[in-house]
Amino acid sequence: MKLGDIAAKLGSQLEGPEDLEITAIEPIEMAGPSSLTFLSNPKYRRKLKTTRAAAVILSPSEPDPGRPALRSANPYLDFARALELFAPPLRPLPGIHPTAVIASGVKIGRKPSIGPYVVIEEGVEMGDDCVLKGHVMIYSGARIGNNFFAHSHAVVRENVTIGNNVLVQNGAVVGGDGFGFARQADGSYYKIVQAGTVVIEDGVEIQANACIDRATVGETRLRQGVKVDNLVQVGHACDIGENTLLCGQSGLAGSCKVGRNVVLAGQVGVAGHLTIGDNVIATAQAGIPADVKRDRIISGSPAIDNSRWLKCSAAYARLPEIYAATRRYFSRSDSQEAGD
Repeated sequence: MKLGDIAAKLGSQLEGPEDLEITAIEPIEMAGPSSLTFLSNPKYRRKLKTTRAAAVILSPSEPDPGRPALRSANPYLDFARALELFAPPLRPLPGIHPTAVIASGVKIGRKPSIGPYVVIEEGVEMGDDCVLKGHVMIYSGARIGNNFFAHSHAVVRENVTIGNNVLVQNGAVVGGDGFGFARQADGSYYKIVQAGTVVIEDGVEIQANACIDRATVGETRLRQGVKVDNLVQVGHACDIGENTLLCGQSGLAGSCKVGRNVVLAGQVGVAGHLTIGDNVIATAQAGIPADVKRDRIISGSPAIDNSRWLKCSAAYARLPEIYAATRRYFSRSDSQEAGD
C-alpha cells in the first residue's frame, strides 16, 4: 500500500513521498526497509536512529525523524488503525454447521455464523451478524445483541444479557455461579443459589479464561466499553464502570463498585464491598482493602498513594544499611550513657 493512501485513510499529515510502498506494519526494533513503524513512547526515541523502517507514525511535536513520516495526534491509535489495513480481522462466512445443536425456540438474527458443536439452549435470542466458533455454549434464556463474537469454548450462562459489539475470547465464562456459601452448625457449607444474572453492555471485550460471576440476587454489570484481560475474576454483584480496564489475573471480590476509566493493572486484588472512584489507577500487584477516592494512583499491599509507595520502596531496598546504622547509633549512645 502506498504511504499516501495510508495517510489519507488515517487522516494524518504526510511528510515524504506519496508513492512510497509499504508492505507491513512492524515494531520499531523489527521493522524492515518497507515497513511502517510508530513512536508513541519517548523512551524509544533513540531507536529512530537505528530502525530500518521506511516510515514512522509520530506526534507533531517530535523532531524530524530523518525518514518519511505520518504526523498523528495519537500515534498509538493510528498504529492500531494502520495495522487493520494490512491484517483485517478474520470473520467467517455466514452459515450454520450441521453439527450445531440449536433448540427449537431459539431466535437468531440475520447472517449468523455458527460453528461445529455449538450448543444453543431454549429461549435464547441473538441479534444480527453473530459469530459463534466451535464448541461455544449458550445456556437457556440468554439475550444477546448484534455483532456478538464468541471464540471456541466460551460459555454464556442462563439468563445473561449481552449488548451489541461484544467479544468473548476462548474459555471465558459469563454468568458462572458466584462464590456464595452459608456456614452450617456442623462446620460445612450450604450452597446459596445464585439467582441473579450478569449484564454485559455494548463494546465490552472479555478475554481468555476470564470469569464474570452472576449475582446471588440482582446483577453483576460490566458497563459500556469495559475490557477484561485473561484470567480475570469479577465476583458476584460487582458493577464495573465505563471504559475500565481489568488487566491480567486481577481479581475482584463480590459487590465491588468500580468507577469509569479505572485501570487495575496485573494481579491487582480488590476486597469485597468496596467502592473505587473514577480514573483510579492501581499499579501491578496492588492489594486494595478499602474504598479509593477518584483520580488517584495507588500501589502496594495494602495499597497506598503511589508517590508514598515509591518512597517506601526506596527505603525498603536500603533496610539492611538503615538497620546497621541504627544499631551503631544506639550502641554508641548506650556506651556513652554507661561511661557517664
